Amino acid sequence: MKKTFIAAAVSLSVAASAQVAFSAKANLLFPTNDGAWKSIRKTATNAYSEGGKNNAGFNVGVSAKVNLPFSLFLMPELYYTSFKNEYTDAATNTKLTANSNRIDVPVLVGYNIWGDTIGAFIGPVGSYNLSNDNQFNDFKENAESDFTVGMQVGAQAQLGTFLANARYEGALSKDQRTFVNNVAGASTSEIRYDSRPSMFIVGVGYKF
Repeated sequence: MKKTFIAAAVSLSVAASAQVAFSAKANLLFPTNDGAWKSIRKTATNAYSEGGKNNAGFNVGVSAKVNLPFSLFLMPELYYTSFKNEYTDAATNTKLTANSNRIDVPVLVGYNIWGDTIGAFIGPVGSYNLSNDNQFNDFKENAESDFTVGMQVGAQAQLGTFLANARYEGALSKDQRTFVNNVAGASTSEIRYDSRPSMFIVGVGYKF
């Protein structure tokens, strides 16, 4: 977690001496199987046809875009993220719906394809879990780690002060969770699952 925040701090210090633009952003998160174009396209199509009702959650935050030489840019971001993740245990056929609230810090490197109008980016995202004590029926949730790492790749479009972006987020480390039966006198049982799903993210922003 410290390394991610140090990277973000370095990025912001670079921003202080370079051409930088700040913006506020809000996104919807949609679960997808993986980063393959076929899976992302299916998720995007379903999101459009269902009016976004299949979203898993949302995030809101701030972003800084630092223009660098050779049409490159650095884009550190800070988000509050909230989403739900459904999982069915094959052994017990128990369906769990776990809520996740976390702080996300993407540190993205991009290329301005057409000035500031269209750009593509890629980079890591560090996430810190704010809550890991969900309760489901007789099971209490335990997280093995508060900090996980993922990666993002996507594109952003700018029209005046209006921003639109779409990106894919995949996991580089697992957010391993365990639901433990905590009923007094009951036999101990556990359900393990990974709560860092792959997601298709789409949203808008406002450039200050």
